[in-house]
Amino acid sequence: MNSLRQALKDYLAMRRSLGFKLEHANGYLLSFVSFMEDQKADVITTKLALAWAQLPTSATTKTWASRLSSLRGFAVYRMAEDPRTEVPPANLLPVRCARMKPYLYTEEEIIRLMNAALEMPEASVFTGRTFYCFFGLLAVTGMRPGEVIQMKNDDVDLSKGLITLRESKFGKSRLVPLHPSTTRALAEYSEIRDKLLNRRSTYFLISNRGTKLSGGRVRYTFYALSRQIGLRGMTAKNGPRLQDFRHRFAIETLSDFYRAGEDAEHWLPVLSTYLGHVNITNTYWYLNACPELMEQALSRLERRWEEKI
Repeated sequence: MNSLRQALKDYLAMRRSLGFKLEHANGYLLSFVSFMEDQKADVITTKLALAWAQLPTSATTKTWASRLSSLRGFAVYRMAEDPRTEVPPANLLPVRCARMKPYLYTEEEIIRLMNAALEMPEASVFTGRTFYCFFGLLAVTGMRPGEVIQMKNDDVDLSKGLITLRESKFGKSRLVPLHPSTTRALAEYSEIRDKLLNRRSTYFLISNRGTKLSGGRVRYTFYALSRQIGLRGMTAKNGPRLQDFRHRFAIETLSDFYRAGEDAEHWLPVLSTYLGHVNITNTYWYLNACPELMEQALSRLERRWEEKI
């Protein structure tokens, strides 16, 4: 029988081959194996799992639950090899994870943010154009901020108006079609970029030094411009987020289905695939996250009842 450490190595390799990145689980499970070795134990039990999950004692219950959740998957895998293994119950450390309510940008707010990027007084005119395209892509494609940052020049086919997102979150790849107006804006940007660099860049959106954008720089610029146009308070830590562009895209798309008289739920699997969601329940969340969508869904239901009466 393999040791716990070898079993963990095999388990992580298997999960990664299926496309899971396991960024947090990797550290958690290595910590668990070290804990078991310190306890001189080679069989996973609920008691030991719970004792490890609640470390450190100063951590939040959400962290404890996350640690235990990671361990449960490994325990199920280990049980196939060692029947003595106990799988901790799913509700042993219950925690309710509440999603943040999405901020729905208005079209006017997005335009003001993009224009503020073009008018940035610092660095260079090119920096402003970069963030103009960055915010614009978030608004019209529903891409994740990290996906826009990681987007390489070879991933953008301007002749076909298509972006290929490779090995994105959860190891998924997908195609993102572009509107002709978006394609024209990106073509103009790429021409200016290549003339500035005097060569073809690796990443599509770059800094004024020709390097890939950093997440920190993107967030700093977004917060600064948001405060400048009044989207965030000058000292407020909370406010609209970059991720909210994606939420707006999803909600606007679902609203368009309702306005067109389409069955929004019928199109949810398509939208889920387009957004790169690993589970359609993540897309269903939008139906109850937005009061406007709930109203449209209710109105559609009422019309269907009236038709039957």
